Amino acid sequence: MTEQELHQLYNSALSLLKQLISIPSFSKEEAQTADCIEKFLNNHGIKTHRSDNNIWAFNKHFNSDKPTILLNSHHDTVNPNSNYTLNPFEPIEKDGKLYGLGSNDAGGCLVSLIHTFLYFYDQPNLNYNLIISATAEEEISGLNGIESIYNKLGPIDFAIVGEPTEMQLAIAEKGLLVLDCEAKGTSSHAAHPNNDNAIINAMTDIEWISKYKFEKVSPLLGEVKMTVTIINAGTQHNVVPNSCKFTVDVRTTELYSNLEVLNIIKSHVNSEVTPRSLRLNSSHMPLDHAFVKAGLAIGRSYYGSPTSSDQAVIPCISLKMGPGLSTRSHSSDEYIFLNEIKEGIKIYHDTLVQLLK
Repeated sequence: MTEQELHQLYNSALSLLKQLISIPSFSKEEAQTADCIEKFLNNHGIKTHRSDNNIWAFNKHFNSDKPTILLNSHHDTVNPNSNYTLNPFEPIEKDGKLYGLGSNDAGGCLVSLIHTFLYFYDQPNLNYNLIISATAEEEISGLNGIESIYNKLGPIDFAIVGEPTEMQLAIAEKGLLVLDCEAKGTSSHAAHPNNDNAIINAMTDIEWISKYKFEKVSPLLGEVKMTVTIINAGTQHNVVPNSCKFTVDVRTTELYSNLEVLNIIKSHVNSEVTPRSLRLNSSHMPLDHAFVKAGLAIGRSYYGSPTSSDQAVIPCISLKMGPGLSTRSHSSDEYIFLNEIKEGIKIYHDTLVQLLK
């Protein structure tokens, strides 16, 4: 890629990102940004496919006999918080930054991936096929996002999920398991003896949850982490409740499936344990994977990410990589540095070209 080609791609990416920022695209309300992305790709002569608010396209010389790389990022955003001082839907360039809701999470990633795809789109004789997908409902782990179209894409060998990682290789990501628990007991008047108080029974289980250490510790993600976040019991001071409900947030690692973690917890507590979902498993890409090696070869580093993304519902090997900084996501007056977008396109290209050519 020449400096001129990179500059042209960057200018186009910045223009597209500004358009996306100016269009509200809260989760489940992304139709207009989907229209914008679809129109952009069509204007570049690229045939698109659409399901709900998900847009995807195949490279020009797609060959089903070749392995396929999925380039995926999302175009939905969270709602702006009350501490914004700028208009979240007005793209503002200032001091080398672009401000606006979704600029960092994950607009910069999305437009960088789209323009990387554009660069390779019509090149013949690539070693891999490429698919670009701009998907919905990532912020709420919704059922109508990447998960709903994955089977329409054909076999995928691995995926690059665009999320802000400072263009480092997040080769592992923690999964999420939310458990609704209920400890049972016997209701009675508080003045009388009762050895079956639901609150006390819950406390026994909560103490185990707070102290238990899972045997396997991930070198990338550390320990499985369990945190009690909600508790509710009782209606009046003189009645011992027969139920105490509490919620546990569990962050899993690649060494356990969510089902395995659930079964371990159930075997140690007396409370009834009901998972809200088992979908959001941990994910990882091996260090000896060709893409990881390619990234390391150009000076990238690798780490394990504590935050979740579309990786959790993509069943193939994947990693998370993109311009921007994770801690800016969901913040007031969200921004991305302009040079991060340009760097993102270049690093995506420089990594992928080692596999594609």
